[in-house]
Amino acid sequence: MLGVVWHGNYIRYFEDGREAFGKQYGLGYMDVYNAGYVVPIVNVNCDYKRFLKYEDRVIIETTYTPTESAKINFTYRLLNAQTGELIVKGSTVQVFVRRDNFELQLTNPDFFMDWKQQQGLI
Repeated sequence: MLGVVWHGNYIRYFEDGREAFGKQYGLGYMDVYNAGYVVPIVNVNCDYKRFLKYEDRVIIETTYTPTESAKINFTYRLLNAQTGELIVKGSTVQVFVRRDNFELQLTNPDFFMDWKQQQGLI
């Protein structure tokens, strides 16, 4: 349907939210990369409530959800900036993979444990 945002773009908004979160809280993609890891997404959920039109502006609320597992969980709420209406709710799960050999990390990397401690999560 022309005039409305394509459904796949909402996943891009999730990425924008993760990047902004990382910059604000010191958990950016380059921080992870420089620590020797990449963090591919292994699960994404997107629950569409309403749609955005091309001219609409969006507010992206990104929340880190703590877990003891070696993964990064985020939840998202996308709101229409003009009306405040909830457009989409969603979540992502990312895992730690070593950058040098692409092996899945089954325990939390040291840098991530340090980050959690700095954030008062442990």
